[in-house]
Amino acid sequence: MTVRVERTEVAIIGAGPAGLVLAHLLARAGIDCVVLEDCSREHVESRVRAGVLEFPTVELLRELGLADRLDREAMTHRGVEFAFAGQRRRIDFEALTGKYITVYGQQEVVKDLIAAWLDRGGALHFEVADVTVRDADGTAPSVTYRAGGRSHRLDAAIVAGCDGFHGVSRASIPAGALEVADRVYPFAWLGILAEAPPTTEELIYSNHERGFALYSMRSPRVTRLYLQVTPDDAVENWPENRIWDELATRLPTGAGFDLRQGPILETAITTMRGFVASPMRHGRLFLAGDAAHIVPPTGAKGLNLAVADVVVLADAVERFLRHHDPAGLDGYSAVCLRRVWRIQRFAAWMTAMLHRFDGDDRFDRQLQLAELEQVTTSVAAATALAENYVGLPFERR
Repeated sequence: MTVRVERTEVAIIGAGPAGLVLAHLLARAGIDCVVLEDCSREHVESRVRAGVLEFPTVELLRELGLADRLDREAMTHRGVEFAFAGQRRRIDFEALTGKYITVYGQQEVVKDLIAAWLDRGGALHFEVADVTVRDADGTAPSVTYRAGGRSHRLDAAIVAGCDGFHGVSRASIPAGALEVADRVYPFAWLGILAEAPPTTEELIYSNHERGFALYSMRSPRVTRLYLQVTPDDAVENWPENRIWDELATRLPTGAGFDLRQGPILETAITTMRGFVASPMRHGRLFLAGDAAHIVPPTGAKGLNLAVADVVVLADAVERFLRHHDPAGLDGYSAVCLRRVWRIQRFAAWMTAMLHRFDGDDRFDRQLQLAELEQVTTSVAAATALAENYVGLPFERR
């Protein structure tokens, strides 16, 4: 069968936030790239994921001219609340850091990135199959795939694996070439999307004796909620009345908080894990985002960490392709992993402070409450949390 051969400078596998932001960064530098995605455009633009954007992420989107709709529709949060021991305490991000977070669904970010990429004539192929990375350990890597009933080979100087935890990029690296650090938590999150106006203007993290709960939102009309459940639980065990009853128990109802209810649009159970594969490079194949690392969602860091990766990668690729300087590519993994482990530490700390663990006793419970008391009353402790939550500065040349 005839194979159609194409050529680009950078082949990007995955049309999520990492792959799409990378494409826009490279295009700004005048670097040709092609994005390959195994799902349909409709699927990619509709899957509900993260919704909290760090300050540096939003500033980058504005810098790239990709934040027009975000600036019109997103919600700015200047702080966050913690509920514990029958009380609510607020941490003021803006007062402590001069920065804030933005609530805007990941699917909305993806819609904006795709529309802008296609409007500028960028190459993006949906519903490709049998994607395979070839010759990554040499100087002439390629990606083969099937689309439209034909076989294709995309030759490139660099391959960027931005296709998520279950993608083909990391799986294509030979056994033994990566070291993996993995922690699976003994609980999961039941994620709930409800058609109900937000009750409050900011997120509420709740530490309750029955388990963790998070009150969040995606828009002025849609509420996003989470409950700690067991890893083997099933959404069928959670009819609407049970969900609202449990939320009313774990969240700080009363005292100005009247939990607004509405039709539940979607429920899903997400496992909690921390995962890091290193190095984030094999020859000319570079991993970014969830392809290289997973963080528990407690700190709202997944999308933002993926963007931080590709900021470093785009700069390194430009130095290599335009200035024949391989230093950025050679240092890519080390630079990214410094941030990855700082974020893993923050997410693990937030997770430990807010969730109930199997075997917890009164001593463990009192330690959690003391930690929450410290972080909500000490300016130094609150500032440390705020600095991490609003986002560490990007590593940029």
